[in-house]
Amino acid sequence: MKAVIVGCGRVGSVLADALDRAGHDVVVIDMSTSAFDRLPGSFGGEAVRGDGTDEDTLRRAGAESADLFMAMTEGDNRNVMAAQLAVEALDARRVIAKINDPLRAAAYADLGINTLCRTNLMASAVNDFLGLDLAFGPGLSEATGFHPGGEHHADASEAADAGGQGGPGASASGRPGPDGPPAGAPAGGASNTGTASRSESGSDAGSSFASIGAPATPVAAREA
Repeated sequence: MKAVIVGCGRVGSVLADALDRAGHDVVVIDMSTSAFDRLPGSFGGEAVRGDGTDEDTLRRAGAESADLFMAMTEGDNRNVMAAQLAVEALDARRVIAKINDPLRAAAYADLGINTLCRTNLMASAVNDFLGLDLAFGPGLSEATGFHPGGEHHADASEAADAGGQGGPGASASGRPGPDGPPAGAPAGGASNTGTASRSESGSDAGSSFASIGAPATPVAAREA
């Protein structure tokens, strides 16, 4: 199974390590190279530094047609945007977005994106431990609807095949910036803190990328 994880935080790094140890092909993406320090030296997947909300970056990282795509950054908006790209443009088979706001998690499940709500999971765990009878929303909500936008991408692909504009590398039109509210988002919602990036000497956003083998300690990252 090919698994792509956007966000190498506490949750993302644990999932990446577990999937790698289970023998799956894992790519983990983060904007901060220091985030990959959370991965063990035995990690045999790929660590890619780049913006997981950018379609071109995801394609260069190898996220297209992933069997499993998980957006696990600390920002709800970033996770939704990455999940939208996976559904609409990258033909990922299974997509999960971590959304901490319970209301938004339920809303995006209704819009066709599987959502993981850490807030509901933790509240339910406390409830079970105390033996209370409190009601919380689901921790993992399976998509119950169709995510709008995928049909527009399909139309663009057909137009490109016929010699029109657009193509696999083109970003979906009308998509907001990483820190803006995603299209169709419910009013309000959690703020997007995102993963902090650090500057690195000699880095070049336009540089070509190269594959890496089994990383040494610490895990080496490649630019997307």
